[in-house]
Amino acid sequence: MSNHRLQRFLPLNLEPLGMILKETTLSERGEKVKKRRGIYFENLEAFRMALTEKRLEVLHVIKKERPASVYELAKMLNRDAKNVTQDLEYLKNIGLVEIKRTREKKERTIPEVKYDRINLEIAV
Repeated sequence: MSNHRLQRFLPLNLEPLGMILKETTLSERGEKVKKRRGIYFENLEAFRMALTEKRLEVLHVIKKERPASVYELAKMLNRDAKNVTQDLEYLKNIGLVEIKRTREKKERTIPEVKYDRINLEIAV
């Protein structure tokens, strides 16, 4: 039996807005559209604004260190907890981070990253 665990990938896609809208329109009309998994950005600039160096570092630290709270994550990153919370909320909204809330002793917010890799696909 292999000791390798299955790696989970999340595709990030760059596609022109027109292409995305066309597929949405076809789907709304009831026409068959190939179901795709992932997160979509209209262009490279939108991608860069979403995944800044600091946000990529947040993802990396969550995945590798598994902090028990946002406060602990902020300490690991040497950043203000308010700024880390804002980045987490953004990453949660685009589907890159999950947030669990627990009530052990006191309420804690625990960030999780469910993916091992993010693959960038660019339509040409």
